[in-house]
Amino acid sequence: MTRKLLLLLALVLALVATACTDGGGDQAGEEGGEPGLEATDGAAVQTEQTDGTGADAGGTGESVLQDVQSRGTLRCGVNEEVPGFGFTTEEGEFEGFDIDFCRVVAAAVLGDSEAVEFVSLTAEQRFTALQSGEIDVLIRNTTWTASRDGGEEADFTLPTFYDGQAFMVKGDAGVGAIDDLDGSDVCTLSGTTTELNLTTEAEARGLDINAITFDDNDQLIQAFQADRCDAWTSDASQLAGVRSTWPDGEGGPEALTILDEIISKEPLGPAVREGDADWFDAVNWAVIATIQAEEFEITQDNLEEMRQSDDPNILRLLGEAASDEEPTLDPGLGLDTDFAVNVIEQVGNYGEIFERNVGADSNLGLERGLNAQWTDGGLHYAPPYR
Repeated sequence: MTRKLLLLLALVLALVATACTDGGGDQAGEEGGEPGLEATDGAAVQTEQTDGTGADAGGTGESVLQDVQSRGTLRCGVNEEVPGFGFTTEEGEFEGFDIDFCRVVAAAVLGDSEAVEFVSLTAEQRFTALQSGEIDVLIRNTTWTASRDGGEEADFTLPTFYDGQAFMVKGDAGVGAIDDLDGSDVCTLSGTTTELNLTTEAEARGLDINAITFDDNDQLIQAFQADRCDAWTSDASQLAGVRSTWPDGEGGPEALTILDEIISKEPLGPAVREGDADWFDAVNWAVIATIQAEEFEITQDNLEEMRQSDDPNILRLLGEAASDEEPTLDPGLGLDTDFAVNVIEQVGNYGEIFERNVGADSNLGLERGLNAQWTDGGLHYAPPYR
């Protein structure tokens, strides 16, 4: 074959290759392309539906932080059945400790604590909703565990509430300790760490306990009222919430006793989809801002006064210049530099949120205990904002 013929053949092959590429990308993506790939201008673009970036719910494919800010609304997965933490009023309004932390995130990210769409979820629905992108953040009395970090592909922020599993019985049941429950029927919610802890504790103590599980609290309450359960086990705070609203026709709160023994550690807090560092940081620092504000004794009432403080640490948190030499801090969280001001002004510091929902100013009347500041013997400790 002559050199001229070889050159002519090469030119023909190049023209054929160009023709196959031009305008042929769409067909390759639909018929012969790799699943989950979409052709655009001859290039394959990933369109995976559960990548944790917001693309799964009609987002931009960037961080959920950008999606939420573009949308102007936070979708927060919550409970609606636990008094004090997440419940709906007779008027259909969501209220509670967890509900307020949804508002904390909205205030930090959007500047508006009311820009929240609350999505009510059962315990078994919550992680599916998080993974699929139905919600942006899960704030639903959810315990941080290793298997949820791994198997459920969730990233947990700093806990908002340190809890532990307890047992509640009717006052006339003659039960004063967990060991008295041998041979009993104990009710709990399915798909929870509570269910697993009950089995482990019964085996460790050598107790014959029959676990009866339910999908939601309404079903469990009906069973407990009908004496299908000798005891009810859940997080101590949730039992206190149920007890606080126990109907007078059933004897009122005094008819129920929560046993003193705590059988587990239950650090509860917000969870986001794994793999989105920007969104995790935004939610995490929104929570931290409430804790740090309480430590600095910044409240809704004295916020404006504190913005004139001489303390550079306080000024830094509130988005003010710490000094003439130190400008306003922007830590690169993708939030306004005064995001903490929005959080405190619109929702409050951690202590204010605690007291009005579950503490002294509420029907639950819970003591701070582990949920006190580290300076008061509790576990809440905010990393430095600088």
